[in-house]
Amino acid sequence: MTQPAPLLGRRLVIVTGKGGTGKTSVAAALALGAAERGRRVLVAAVDPDARLRQLLGGSPAPLAYEPHRVRDGLWVSHIEPFAALGEYLGLQLGSRRVVDPVLRQKAFRQFLLATPGWRELITLGKVWHLEQMLESGRPRFDLIVVDAPATGHGLTFLDVPRVVASAVRAGPLHAHTEAVEELIEDPERTLLLPVALAEELPVRETAELVERVRENLAVALDRVVINAVHAPPYPADLDDLDTRLAALDDATPLGELPPPRALATCGATLHARARLNGRYVKELGSTTGLPTPTLPYVQEGLSGPEGLARLADALLAAEGSA
Repeated sequence: MTQPAPLLGRRLVIVTGKGGTGKTSVAAALALGAAERGRRVLVAAVDPDARLRQLLGGSPAPLAYEPHRVRDGLWVSHIEPFAALGEYLGLQLGSRRVVDPVLRQKAFRQFLLATPGWRELITLGKVWHLEQMLESGRPRFDLIVVDAPATGHGLTFLDVPRVVASAVRAGPLHAHTEAVEELIEDPERTLLLPVALAEELPVRETAELVERVRENLAVALDRVVINAVHAPPYPADLDDLDTRLAALDDATPLGELPPPRALATCGATLHARARLNGRYVKELGSTTGLPTPTLPYVQEGLSGPEGLARLADALLAAEGSA
């Protein structure tokens, strides 16, 4: 199994995964960890999840289109397709005076909403524009983390530039689409980062995602992050502790702890969950042939940067401090 390149060596990391796997939390953790290691990081959300801003230490207010700083070295934004289209057309025409009234027309918006592919293309075009932005002679952002659509839509999302570049043979749209496609397919700059859970259905669907990416896309894919993995409840030298507890008389004094049988039942449940998770981690690695770094299950849940930092440390544990 080849050792994957450092996440912090990329310019663009596109995080995807089935809904409910913690895709947004992993994107936020990567961004937080990178910022704490001295990078200037933007988290660009395709869907307007206000929880993303709150996770990173900002207010629960809706995400704005323009990058908004939530802490040192860390910005968030929501790439709203109509806003991105207005910006693009304004740049092409040299003025927003004609563009904005047209975009406000209900009939025109309904027409666009019924047109396949344009939202994905304009969204990726905005990502490309953000990646190209300079500030004081250097890239404005060292790393852009895209909180991409969930698995099924995510693949269509990434394939649109190739389809459009093939269909439109000349002109500004072709040139811009080729530039977006070049960014997406550059393994030195861009990485697709799937997120899974160590459970039967997410593992199966993630394996299918990896297969489809390899068959249909030219985007780099060198690992699958497995989120919310339960750790074994006991030290290695006390692996049978639940069995030992179950053998005790329930009248055995344990101070303020519950009776031995209750502790044994809880321990056995946690043990079984950890073993099940471990089995599916191995299965996904074996099926895909990819490294499967794991992130811990956070029992108290994630509500801000403190809990998120645990995931960031686990995600970047092998990255060093460079």
